[in-house]
Amino acid sequence: MKVSVLSVLALVIASACAAPQPEVKDTVASSSKCSSKSLARKRNLIMMVSDGFGTASETMARNYVQQMEGKPYEWLSALDELLVGTSRTKSSDSLVTDSAAGATVFSCAKKSYNGAIGVTPNEKPCGTVLEAAKIKGYTTALVSTARITHATPAAFASHVVHRDMEGLIAQQLVGNNTIGNKVDLLFGGGSCNFFPNTTKGSCRTDDLDVWALAKNNGYSTFESRAAFDALKPKTKLPTIGLFTSSHMSYEIDRNPALEPSLAEMTVKALEILSENTKHSDQGFFIMIEGARIDMAGHDNDPAAHLRDIVQYWETVAAVRRFVNNNRNTAMIGTSDHETGGLALGMEHDYFWHPKYLKPVKKSSEVICRELAKVAVDERESFVRKTVIPSYLGVSNVTDADVASVVRATASGSTKCKLAVGLIVSRLARISWSTDGHSGVDVGLYAYGRGTEKLRGNYENTQVGEFLRDYLQVDLAPVTKGLSNQLTEQPGFEWARAPPSIVTRRSAEKHSSGSAAAAAHHAKLDSYHPLHYQDSHSH
Repeated sequence: MKVSVLSVLALVIASACAAPQPEVKDTVASSSKCSSKSLARKRNLIMMVSDGFGTASETMARNYVQQMEGKPYEWLSALDELLVGTSRTKSSDSLVTDSAAGATVFSCAKKSYNGAIGVTPNEKPCGTVLEAAKIKGYTTALVSTARITHATPAAFASHVVHRDMEGLIAQQLVGNNTIGNKVDLLFGGGSCNFFPNTTKGSCRTDDLDVWALAKNNGYSTFESRAAFDALKPKTKLPTIGLFTSSHMSYEIDRNPALEPSLAEMTVKALEILSENTKHSDQGFFIMIEGARIDMAGHDNDPAAHLRDIVQYWETVAAVRRFVNNNRNTAMIGTSDHETGGLALGMEHDYFWHPKYLKPVKKSSEVICRELAKVAVDERESFVRKTVIPSYLGVSNVTDADVASVVRATASGSTKCKLAVGLIVSRLARISWSTDGHSGVDVGLYAYGRGTEKLRGNYENTQVGEFLRDYLQVDLAPVTKGLSNQLTEQPGFEWARAPPSIVTRRSAEKHSSGSAAAAAHHAKLDSYHPLHYQDSHSH
């Protein structure tokens, strides 16, 4: 039944495109539903999401490399070289988005509420660019350093009313949904959501074996670095590889014998996708997420934040090399939001010191996990003799710093991580305004075929529109095919936060009701498709 639904959707889209079409210009806007003749060429699209990564974070990492490695003033990172503009980040119900709404706007080209995964503000499923691409014949992939059921990857291939319904998300990712298998390759963490609650380490609330379900749906599955290394470009799809029970490790903590890096997963995925589409009419679509940049921002951990940014740069460089060798490929990258409200400099000091980030050996997450296992009466000694001088590389251990970490450890993991991060941040003169997200614009990066017109400041909906239009897919039939999709996980209690943003609807409701007022608000809330030239230049 699942295969037949996919086939029916494909036929609906194909029939619509087979009908006589008016002559159109060679632009994304004119090809969102059907291909113009000149746009019929095979294409690949790589979407990169640097979760929680703001422009201040890019500056921090660039300054660090310049100072520590003696780079010249004009040195550019791999990401700097691809900067084309900025993207706005608000969701449908808040000026400060979360990652769920932030990814849904990319995948569905529609704004939604904070917490929404592939659903609209009225909690109905919206077809995603990945699903539409799969139906059209593209090969599809998701790569992330988070749990693969986490907000960003989930929003491209699942539909739930709240992001924490990861048990249901896992089922949908491997084909237990109304339109069948849609993701051909998945690399990341989060195996705990795929094994029944009778299994040690499971984080499911039921006894469903999703790993077995994936195998029954045709997936080859693996969980080890050795199995990953053994993968060949001709690997048969679909396949899913999950390397950790929860999120993959921060780059600063990663054991390369156990976990591949984001760059390694990306290179492997691109090799497999390229080989598997060599003789097909359509190319591939892949979403790659540098997820743990965001989580280090939540922890206000500058050293972990830095290392994951540098790893993301390596991934961007690998993608650029692929684009250079495959000129029918485009890459677009941005962030869903900024995390931490990072600023370089604090109080009245006109400087910051990158050098204090260099000797840090472990993330605050790992440090606090260790601290929680230390006996209460031994924590002060452990912090004074091991955590601060050895793990953080700080020679001047103060009584105040020791006391703050010991107190915070007693208050739980979140407080502990913030206290540990603060020691390094204060020495480096890095400040944070929040341990959540901020509402600032983020960088927009692009490279390759068809990205020439991506210049300037864009609403995040326009990023989703670019994905849709570059792939030449129509999301409406996919949305219609999802009308009966289960979007609520049984037994899961949830509630939406009240909106904190004036939307077009609420503004019109409280306006004078005049046609002029309605037109004004409609204009403010309209997002126009992006235009691009179908060029092979970079």
